[in-house]
Amino acid sequence: MQTVNENVIPLVAFFIFMLVFTLFAKWYIKRAEWSMLIDAVPGVKSYPIIGTTHMFFGVRREDFFEVLRKEVQQNPYISRMWLGSLPEVTIRKAEYVEKVIGGSKNLEKSPGYEFLKPWLGEGLLLSKGAKWHKHRKIITPTFHYGILESFCDIFSEKSKIFIDKLDVHCGTGEPFDIYKYITRVTLDIVCVAAMGTKVDAQENIDNEYVGSIYSISELIMRRLLRLWLHPNFIYKWSSDYRRFDDCLKKLHGYTRDVIEKRKAARTGNIHNFKKNNRLVFLDLLLEEHEASDGNITIQDICDEVDTFMFEGHDTTTAALSWTLFLIGSHPHVQEKIFEEMDTIFEGSDRPATLSDLNEMKYLERCIKEGLRLYPAVPKVGRMLNEDVQLDEYKIPKGCMIGIHIFFLHRDERFFPDPEKFDPDRFLPENTIGRHPFAYIPFSAGNRNCIGQKFAMNEEKSVLSSIFRNYRVTSVDSRENVKIVSELILRPLNGISVTIEKRRKSH
Repeated sequence: MQTVNENVIPLVAFFIFMLVFTLFAKWYIKRAEWSMLIDAVPGVKSYPIIGTTHMFFGVRREDFFEVLRKEVQQNPYISRMWLGSLPEVTIRKAEYVEKVIGGSKNLEKSPGYEFLKPWLGEGLLLSKGAKWHKHRKIITPTFHYGILESFCDIFSEKSKIFIDKLDVHCGTGEPFDIYKYITRVTLDIVCVAAMGTKVDAQENIDNEYVGSIYSISELIMRRLLRLWLHPNFIYKWSSDYRRFDDCLKKLHGYTRDVIEKRKAARTGNIHNFKKNNRLVFLDLLLEEHEASDGNITIQDICDEVDTFMFEGHDTTTAALSWTLFLIGSHPHVQEKIFEEMDTIFEGSDRPATLSDLNEMKYLERCIKEGLRLYPAVPKVGRMLNEDVQLDEYKIPKGCMIGIHIFFLHRDERFFPDPEKFDPDRFLPENTIGRHPFAYIPFSAGNRNCIGQKFAMNEEKSVLSSIFRNYRVTSVDSRENVKIVSELILRPLNGISVTIEKRRKSH
């Protein structure tokens, strides 16, 4: 019996070895074929373990974007990178973008977004599948005309404080960084619009919640740029994680506290609550929670409010700042804005209504052109759920796709002289025949930005407040403003301007 066992054990071991070897060989061959398809796409040389990340070795944060620009000059429409063993194919051609996000297949975000998940949970930005579809359907109606109109009071109220804060710089001739002022006004607006709560960021810059918003955004970007901090088991031992965790506790604690208090205030006579309170995004989510018998949970609401706070603050700050910078660099454009403001308001200081914002056609074209040259979100990422053929390149399922909006918006086929700031590109007659995926500052397809009308109205309200009161001159040229392209497209050292009072025509 012992002899039989001695003969069987090596035989079983041999079969197990052969099974494992066969499975590994099949995986290896499949992986090699998969990798060959990706390596057929042009890109810099890849090495084991580090992939193509060597192109960023020793590169300063402020020069990171220039490395990307050189890559685009060599391969204008498509290129590939290897982030270690993870490949990413980056596309910058409207026809390619449409193939990737024009349908309903490739809705899942790429792995880099996971760094936001501890903060934003499964809000609209990060959720997928049935949950994303359900929440998108629930939230879409909250941005109807009526709620957009009610937000105008918030825009005007906070913009007035903003204008008053700028007055200290008026007529001095001394440059100052207007970016930090814009950051505070947008944070004030989004806190009231999302949660119905005041953080007074423009008055109290030491607010703990405000500080945590700034810090966590910086920490996420630091992690994104440091490959060794990507694995969770390493990140949790870092000093950055301790700061990150502290910010999370403050942010989530604040959001949860606001939600519970708002929920309690609504209990009882809901009619009186609606009569005495301005309805905000949080109320609309709570209405769904109360009516749906758990279809949307308190945790879901926390995730969506935190997502609104992130997407409605940083991106709007960047969009406003870049547009103001461009307008301040083009006096003839600013004169046309003055004319539009004077026609609408006739020299009065009354708050802007939704009807007024709709009349700001030229200012809207300036914002759109600003978003073309400096899209607030310069790049979005997706995971391919199917093979996609992009001209001669077959991009296999499971590959990350990066859509580089910054360079997509500079395609000379659709935007001649692409570096020129020309708001008239967005005159209705000049947009005829333009590819629908050539200009996507709010992304496109099924996962486009649900709050883009809110953002556009907010930007028009804040900018119109500035140009009803001041003439703005940008100090730096575009060539001298360093771009930081991370989650958000930011000016490295802010936006330096001078302002002076303008004389209004009556």
